[in-house]
Amino acid sequence: MSGMKNVLTIPLILVSLLLIAAGSFAIWAYMGREDYKLNSDEKSAAAVEVAEQKTSTAKDNQFAEKEKLPLKDYAGPAAYGSVVIKYPKTWSAYIAEKSTGSPAIDGYFHPGFVPAVSDKVSYALRLEVANMSYTQSLKRFDSDVKAGLVKATAYIPPKQQTVTGTRFEGKVGTDKTGVMVVLPMRDKTLMIWTESTDFINDFNNNILPNFTFEQ
Repeated sequence: MSGMKNVLTIPLILVSLLLIAAGSFAIWAYMGREDYKLNSDEKSAAAVEVAEQKTSTAKDNQFAEKEKLPLKDYAGPAAYGSVVIKYPKTWSAYIAEKSTGSPAIDGYFHPGFVPAVSDKVSYALRLEVANMSYTQSLKRFDSDVKAGLVKATAYIPPKQQTVTGTRFEGKVGTDKTGVMVVLPMRDKTLMIWTESTDFINDFNNNILPNFTFEQ
């Protein structure tokens, strides 16, 4: 009889161990599923939030671009090449036209209002008509081009196909990085540039395709 009990005890122990193991596995699987569900919900919520933020940002950007239209005009005097600059209507302009000295036209453009003229401000757009030849104007870039601080390429304005100037990308002033276009204009030089990379899209899409001047 004692032998029979011993024989039955071993299977019972094995069955009990298996039941305990199965129960532990079930609890572990359930907890893992709940944890995955919780994390999955959090990840889904985060993904939805990111998507909504991107949509909101895209709409804000579209609205901001529409607000810039129609473009405003600045028309310079005939004595200085009748320069016409078109710029976003959400920007303001401060332009000094001088009868003597250089530059003959000194223009500052910026979103909202134009900050006080200062070398510490990086303006959205600058305009100069310099009383010096195109060749002289280019010399100021020689050292920066050689040092690799600025890249120079030939540039033909979309509305002035008979004029070839130079486009400079990189250093356009002390501690300022942007894009500048330098063009020959009679015995003077026309310079148009942005002093910040934040406004390069406006410069490329709104300013450069639309400006004109008399050669």
